[in-house]
Amino acid sequence: MTALRQRMIEDMQLRGLSTYTQTAYVRAVRNLAEYYKKSPDQISEEEIRQYFLYLTNEKQIAHSTCTVALCGIRFFFEYTMQRGWSAFDLIRPPKKRKLPIVLSREEVVRLLRCVTRPHHQTCLSTIYACGLRVSEGVALQVADIDSERMTLYVREGKGGKDRYLPLAQHTLDQLRQHWTRHRNPEWLFPARTNRGALQVRATTHMTAPAVRSAFRTALAKSNIRKPVTVHTLRHSWATHLLEAGISLRLIQIYLGHRSPRTTALYTHLTERGEAQVADAVNTLAGGLPCAS
Repeated sequence: MTALRQRMIEDMQLRGLSTYTQTAYVRAVRNLAEYYKKSPDQISEEEIRQYFLYLTNEKQIAHSTCTVALCGIRFFFEYTMQRGWSAFDLIRPPKKRKLPIVLSREEVVRLLRCVTRPHHQTCLSTIYACGLRVSEGVALQVADIDSERMTLYVREGKGGKDRYLPLAQHTLDQLRQHWTRHRNPEWLFPARTNRGALQVRATTHMTAPAVRSAFRTALAKSNIRKPVTVHTLRHSWATHLLEAGISLRLIQIYLGHRSPRTTALYTHLTERGEAQVADAVNTLAGGLPCAS
């Protein structure tokens, strides 16, 4: 590791950025350096401008990918290199508001039944049943379950925020049964050791890429043609709660959203909401005269 990269990592640690964010930011700076084939501290402001024109016009990368690249590179130059360039204020890809794809409850059940390994199936079931991000699901600890209050404690979710979630009895029973298969004293989903030997000795949790891989395999077997990911389970959970009559404010708290506008996105996805609008529209239009 170069001294420059080490300095950037230390700056991100001082800033309190998550390990996931640190990895993404380092990757963004590395990609920039590889594009120009020189150390990032030798790159000029004009070269930064040209690089983002390349990402936008030639590579046509997604908005989210461009935003991560901008944030990572900007952090490096503004904090690590102490260069407050005005080009960073100009580079701001327009935010596109796309509706997430959701699965029906029947599709969720069908997909989860196609997951072959019990530890992956239990993890994915818990992610759906509690509306978790995949990084939150794999990192669950035994101590996070409160069977008296029937809650699940999520440690340091996105933005470093902790939160409590309601825990279904079925999910609690499933987690208890799963734990008896490995009996790790700390992790609910311990990492698999060599050839699956004694997970009780695992000192870390299962990885998010392993869960994503299991999800993709199950998706192919389920014959569900929607372009979905593990995160779709979280979107689906929120939509299904809204359809069940749970208030948007509660769902916002459970999801850990800072703004209610983010959670309000799910009002566009509910079948019940669409049916109510259809009924209202038919009522409004029903009495209108028809041209003879």
